[in-house]
Amino acid sequence: MSTAPSHRTATVRRATSESTVEVSVDLDGTGRGEVSTGVPFYDHMLLSLAKHSLIDLTVSAEGDTHVDAHHSVEDVAIVLGQAVREALGDKSGIARFGDATVPLDEALVQAVVDVAGRPYVVHEGEPAGQEYVVIGGHYVGSLTRHVLESFAFHAQIALHVRVLSGRDPHHVVEAQFKALARALRAAVARDPRVEGVPSAKGAL
Repeated sequence: MSTAPSHRTATVRRATSESTVEVSVDLDGTGRGEVSTGVPFYDHMLLSLAKHSLIDLTVSAEGDTHVDAHHSVEDVAIVLGQAVREALGDKSGIARFGDATVPLDEALVQAVVDVAGRPYVVHEGEPAGQEYVVIGGHYVGSLTRHVLESFAFHAQIALHVRVLSGRDPHHVVEAQFKALARALRAAVARDPRVEGVPSAKGAL
């Protein structure tokens, strides 16, 4: 009698003088999320990432947000990347590549993922001034690129994000998180036709 494959899960903790972070992921979840980072807009983005990637995500973070949101936002992205990397294991049987283009009203973003074990990020197209905008009182627009870079480096994925259009700063950020989510969902999905690791080298 065949049995369903086990869920790919991981929990990673990280503590520094600036923050304490714990992240749990289930790559075979349904998109449930419980997120508390001390940065409300970032919580909203991470919950959206969970919902649209179908990755169950639990994030608990305490940091020096009274100084700046940067430390907590960055450290959560680092730990999230580490958790995804750990949950993927040897990456046997996955699709490996994912590509998604996602609209949010006037904003349109394309994200492409390669779960290659070769961290690399290309991020382009945000409207002029996006990096200086403060959203929700804490989240500075420049953090989006930093989140993507920190996540991709620690997950060891190649990630290309192109903002094709956008005007509202909230929409520009949210479309990027949603596009990443959909591309990641495709890339980490199990493909029953894939035997072993999807690489001619035999390793990712």
